[in-house]
Amino acid sequence: MRRSAISAIAMVAFALSGCTSSSGPEALVAGLPSREVTSSVKPAAPVPAAVVGEAKPLAWAEDETGSAPLAAMTTTVGMPTPSSRPLGMLLPDNPAGAGPVTRSRVYSQRFSDAKPINFGKVQPQHYAVHGVDVSRWQGEIDWPKLRTQGANFAYIKATDGGDHLDPMFKTNWQRAKEAGIRRGAYHFFYWCRRASEQADWFIRNVPRDPDALPPVIDVEWNGDSACKRRPSPADVREKMQVFMDKLERHYGQRPVIYTAPDFYKDNLVGAFENYPFWLRAVAQHPSKVYPGRKFVFWQYSGSGLSQGVNGKIDLNVFNGSVEGWHNWVEARTMTARN
Repeated sequence: MRRSAISAIAMVAFALSGCTSSSGPEALVAGLPSREVTSSVKPAAPVPAAVVGEAKPLAWAEDETGSAPLAAMTTTVGMPTPSSRPLGMLLPDNPAGAGPVTRSRVYSQRFSDAKPINFGKVQPQHYAVHGVDVSRWQGEIDWPKLRTQGANFAYIKATDGGDHLDPMFKTNWQRAKEAGIRRGAYHFFYWCRRASEQADWFIRNVPRDPDALPPVIDVEWNGDSACKRRPSPADVREKMQVFMDKLERHYGQRPVIYTAPDFYKDNLVGAFENYPFWLRAVAQHPSKVYPGRKFVFWQYSGSGLSQGVNGKIDLNVFNGSVEGWHNWVEARTMTARN
């Protein structure tokens, strides 16, 4: 997501504290676009100004009440293969009391890459379900066209810190759903702001839609941030837990953790085993970059190209078959509705 590269733990909620600065750099406080940008692609043209100001509810942010599965393939020992469902992330295939669910068509990917990488034995093209993540830097998106190119899911930048809302979030959130794309929202976590405040800000701006994908907490180090603080691993995990617990209570879904190699090595090795992970690995397969870590999504490129988008876009895959994808989505939807 960046430009360059379940249980609640109640007791920690009282121990968290953060810096008192705004969630963005000085430019954000001045009303200029935030540099807390988590998309890995740079803007090719002017983009809308960021929304900054007093934290108050948005009028629109109210509750919204073909391909064949992959053949089995061998990967690093301990990692799920593309033909299997991520362990611990799914409910049974036919949960008790489940009503009929309409499964959306899965389109084969037609993306290209401005900087293609040879990942070795297991390539992104070997995965059956592809998707994208977007932010203001993609500008106006032709969502129906993007879907036919292989965007079967989309994670959309919503918020970062405690006072920044991506100015394209509302538009992207609505249009992606209208195009039939499974979409979710992500939050870029800011280390100079209280975790509870950031959770409140996300909840204030992201509608509670039971058909949406689980919310994402994006945790990484950002050299462009005005906040230079790097908490200890214990503090990092405490803050994350407070944020994720609050989102899980509100949305009824366990959040997904997105991270990058350096941050993962510093803070997350062996942590949050019961949470779904979304891993950035743009030079090697995740099994090599994050040995032993099960994952649901793999972000394999920040230089993707597709019809429906001007410029570059982040590309991702779901770690499983088409059937596994439908089961995973349906399980999440059921949990959110209960």
